[in-house]
Amino acid sequence: MSRRIINFDTVREIGLALPGVVEGTAYGSPALKVYGKLLACVPTNRSAEPDSLVVRVDFDDRAELLAADPNVYYVTEHYAGYGAVLVRLSRVNLDVLRDLLGMAYKFVTGKAAARSPARKRR
Repeated sequence: MSRRIINFDTVREIGLALPGVVEGTAYGSPALKVYGKLLACVPTNRSAEPDSLVVRVDFDDRAELLAADPNVYYVTEHYAGYGAVLVRLSRVNLDVLRDLLGMAYKFVTGKAAARSPARKRR
């Protein structure tokens, strides 16, 4: 069985299913926004690895994601001060990506959330 290739089209498909999420741009790159706030985007800073995604999360969740799976999640100096984590799309699985975008949605919209399984699954 072949693994589905995950790219921004996949991210778009998952993200647009969430209430209020629309497609847009951030710094000229494809992005998803919810109520005018950035949810996720293709990183534009050259410190990010190719085929990565910037996903908005709080600093505590980011620390847990980085500790749980540094092969999937990373941060560069440029993004260190932002509530966001970089995701290697070639290494994340579809279920985890769904959970991660749900976590980002709750963070950006300020909705109270139970601890997300995104940091538990690989």
